[in-house]
Amino acid sequence: MALLLSCPRRHPSIHLLILSAYALFLLPILDGLELGGDGLYREILRDETVLRLKELGKISDGEGYLERTFLSPASIRASAVIISWMKDAGLTTWIDQMGNIHGRFELTNSTKEALLIGSHMDTVIDAGMYDGALGIISAISALKVLKVTGRLQRLTRPVEVIAFSDEEGVRFQTTFLGSAAVAGTLPESILQVSDKSGTTVQDVLKLNSLEGTANALGDVRYSPESVGSYVEVHIEQGPVLEALRYPLGVVKGIAGQTRLKVIINGSQGHAGTVPMKLRRDPMVAAAELVLTLETLCKEPNKFLTYDEECGCFTEESVAGLVCTVGELLTWPSASNVIPGQVNFTVDIRAMDDKVRETIVASFSRLVLQRCDDRLVDCAVEHKHAAAATPCDAELTSQLERATRSTISSMATAAALPGVRRAGGETPVLMSGAGHDAMAMARLTKVGMLFVRCRGGVSHSPEESVLDDDVWAAGLALVNFIDQNAVDAAAATAAES
Repeated sequence: MALLLSCPRRHPSIHLLILSAYALFLLPILDGLELGGDGLYREILRDETVLRLKELGKISDGEGYLERTFLSPASIRASAVIISWMKDAGLTTWIDQMGNIHGRFELTNSTKEALLIGSHMDTVIDAGMYDGALGIISAISALKVLKVTGRLQRLTRPVEVIAFSDEEGVRFQTTFLGSAAVAGTLPESILQVSDKSGTTVQDVLKLNSLEGTANALGDVRYSPESVGSYVEVHIEQGPVLEALRYPLGVVKGIAGQTRLKVIINGSQGHAGTVPMKLRRDPMVAAAELVLTLETLCKEPNKFLTYDEECGCFTEESVAGLVCTVGELLTWPSASNVIPGQVNFTVDIRAMDDKVRETIVASFSRLVLQRCDDRLVDCAVEHKHAAAATPCDAELTSQLERATRSTISSMATAAALPGVRRAGGETPVLMSGAGHDAMAMARLTKVGMLFVRCRGGVSHSPEESVLDDDVWAAGLALVNFIDQNAVDAAAATAAES
């Protein structure tokens, strides 16, 4: 203030000029002090973010539970709230023709490729409040930190947060409506898909003052030349990070998936009169096949060899292979009747597509063998297949560095007292669940950061994330953006 007092009073414009310069110089310092002065930004990245997660978690179409589906009334209310948070972070906002919410900061005449950060705002029925929402709000909070510390103006490339309108696919049984539209892979035929009430996607878009036309759908698409990368923060939806006592992990890829339906026909009969040796029981065959699948996926090398099967089986290639029978139906399903038919579903996921395809082929062959042994008729129907999505190696390395820096700084400040591996290697995980990053990989290179959740529980109101883990996720994003999009020299000069 001494500098101001020494200025001549006859030049008030000089006072104003120096006051403005002084304020610009002090703003990052004062903001840092207001945020705790330790560079961890707890008030924004933890306290405010957690409050916003709770606020968004109360915006629901259901009474007493969380449900927010594609362009539902609750989704529209949530959009307005998310837009207000984006504006608070200094972002320019808009809603595209698929209902996605965008918040972007871009310097004038910038020609560089954008960094996109996002996740989905829709939920399953009876959902938890972190799935999807954490990725959106953490990204907004990270950019707010850049704003209040003066680094937003020093971005070297556009940075954009996207809240995708639909990922779960609850309403129209079609996943990735929002992100696939941005990636340019959503077919025009999607407009005619109906929900259970007979309302089409096109109807819903028009009801919400969107055009709902093929041309409008094309306008949502981003050109690959305009996007440099996409990053997504998401709860792990699994138990690994909790077992490791580590708050964050980077994702090496999203597993490919195959869904099968196995149909077994036998001889229906009386439970008390048909001798055991004369039965053609499809239920017993199904039970044996379920156990066969479990053994095949737990110990594939007992069934497969490197040379004879696919030439691809190594310990690394089969890591993360998981197989599930999620549904089993019998006919006529009576306690005193030997079933005439049993159907069951099979879900096979693996990071290595060759492994997955070989497991599918091997299980299909084993089905026919076991059914022949038991004198029942079997068929295997292929219902769905999706290739694995690898995350970009460079982005993954950058996210690892950002995570190590985050954990180190928080552990030093005793902000993460329960972390076992502070300063050690960041866990590298495979995602068995699908994410918007799968759709965005058709547009640009992608990276993902997982956040620990209690018990690995997701798609449930029991879904839970520690407040300090929310904080760690936000700080890791700040560090990542600093690496990728902030002029380091200018930022250092401003903060010194």
